[in-house]
Amino acid sequence: MKSSIVKFSSLGAVLLCALLFTGCGYNTMVSQREAVDGQWANVESQYQRRSDLIPNLVNTVQGYAQHEASVLTAVTNARTQAASITVDTDDPEAFEKYVEAQSQLSSSLSRLLAVAEAYPDLKANENFLDLQSQLEGTENRIATERNRYNEVVRTYNTTIQKFPGLITAKIFGFKEKSYFKADAAAAAAPVVQF
Repeated sequence: MKSSIVKFSSLGAVLLCALLFTGCGYNTMVSQREAVDGQWANVESQYQRRSDLIPNLVNTVQGYAQHEASVLTAVTNARTQAASITVDTDDPEAFEKYVEAQSQLSSSLSRLLAVAEAYPDLKANENFLDLQSQLEGTENRIATERNRYNEVVRTYNTTIQKFPGLITAKIFGFKEKSYFKADAAAAAAPVVQF
């Protein structure tokens, strides 16, 4: 019994020395977790920007393509669904639902823009062209922010998985964050027809 106490004491002393010499990393983990949360807020901000553009785009198209109600309804419904989901980057299932809803919204917007191609007057409408340009810019911003998000998630997840940080992470409840992953359909090459 005395030898096991000595073994545990020795192990505890070694771990304590390791933590003292390398630092426990708690403050680093807090900073990196906040960086992840802040970067996700940037992603959500761009999603919100896109969501705010959609009603104007739908209204502009609606004036020209009144008989395309199913496409307009699909975009509106996808926007509503995407806006109704709140995301927690610590919950992979909730995160996946949010990403899926945003993907469905992107798909609906693509169909809406395809419908717009059939209306030459609409394609020449200055308001439509401006909204389309803003939407394209927003999509680029979303992609950039998602890439930045994945970078800070990688840094954070690496920190909480490396020794001795993993001890601190376990003690203080730091959990891995979910990466943004593209929709499975994004892996298929689009078909372009002229």
